[in-house]
Amino acid sequence: MNDLFDKIYRDRGPLSRWASQAEGYFIFPKLEGEISNRMKFQGKEVITWSINDYLGLANHPEVRKVDAEAATKYGSAYPMGARMMSGHTELHEKLQNELAEFVNKEAAYLLNFGYQGMVSTIDALVAKDDIIVYDVDAHACIIDGVRLHMGKRFTYKHNDVESLEKNLERATKLAEQTGGGILVISEGVFGMRGEQGRLKEIVALKEKFNFRLFVDDAHGFGTLGETGAGAGEEQGIQDQIDVYFATFAKSMASTGAFIAGDKEVINYLKYNLRSQMFAKSLQMQLVEGALKRLDMIRTMPELKQNLWKIVDALQSGLRDRGFDLGTTQSCVTPVYLKGSIPEAMALVKDLRENFGIFCSIVVYPVIPKGLILLRMIPTATHTLEDVEITLNAFSAIRERLQNGTYKRLAAKVMEAMKEE
Repeated sequence: MNDLFDKIYRDRGPLSRWASQAEGYFIFPKLEGEISNRMKFQGKEVITWSINDYLGLANHPEVRKVDAEAATKYGSAYPMGARMMSGHTELHEKLQNELAEFVNKEAAYLLNFGYQGMVSTIDALVAKDDIIVYDVDAHACIIDGVRLHMGKRFTYKHNDVESLEKNLERATKLAEQTGGGILVISEGVFGMRGEQGRLKEIVALKEKFNFRLFVDDAHGFGTLGETGAGAGEEQGIQDQIDVYFATFAKSMASTGAFIAGDKEVINYLKYNLRSQMFAKSLQMQLVEGALKRLDMIRTMPELKQNLWKIVDALQSGLRDRGFDLGTTQSCVTPVYLKGSIPEAMALVKDLRENFGIFCSIVVYPVIPKGLILLRMIPTATHTLEDVEITLNAFSAIRERLQNGTYKRLAAKVMEAMKEE
């Protein structure tokens, strides 16, 4: 018999093995100052491309005023208790109704957190006889929700409708045996690659297969569609999404989330979401703040216009310089380079220390070995000057990556590690 912790001592995992070199800088970095296009990192100002404040609402003066007034009025505790017991208010209902109207659904229900809410919604939607079919590149919150499912689940190749169709055929045969139903899960925008889910093609399969569609539109809400109602609106199939999910952590620049759909379905979820039934209600200053943010998204189209001015400038500028952005169809701007993890660390340190650019770095096991992904999130607070500085910096680091500069620096670091 082994000690429970033996496996931890033997293998810390693919990321934590770099902790002594990476923690505090590449992993768990500390950005300081007001959330904006420029913040402080280790005492230096950096252009920040890692904050999901798409519409620039985090420090908008109108938003901060409402947040502060609500905190003064209610404190951070009210309402106390879970929604079903003692934590329900008229403002919670008001926010739900306005969110439902905004995303063109009959009803909506507030969730305390996006991750927790997604896991719990999947758990509530399916029983052991049901089958889940989901995109293999789905976000971790979807994967964790699927893990709770006691029945069968199938993955289809990322954004591959032919693969989805084959798996729906498998799921249909199985559902006919179990007497269950089928839930298909996709993202509106895949947050790592920036691709929109192929929602229009997915809903077209409803003519051939009997399934319900659940869409995680965390990155699409507020950024896509004529009104900002998300990827479904962008692709003209919002009415075909059976359960719509979005978080407040991106365009709304806050905490919380919501699900929306037909009234009967939302009522069922309201009474069966364990993460909401047994958790404290979303506190009032967040509810009032969300009402203000939603009103601004509805009435200030210039927020989204300013965002896309920066997105278009950044993405077109990178493509003009020959950078590989994959197949992004959203604000998410991934830049793919070739190199090892040590090279990636040297590259990002150069980018931050010498060029004043802070963006997220993604390496194996999140993406295949030998690739470096620099993921940038443009926002409405960025400027065209920020874009030009960043474009020049990326051209410089690519040259250093190609001429072996980072390989030599990485070799020195690895050698020093061996001597420790």
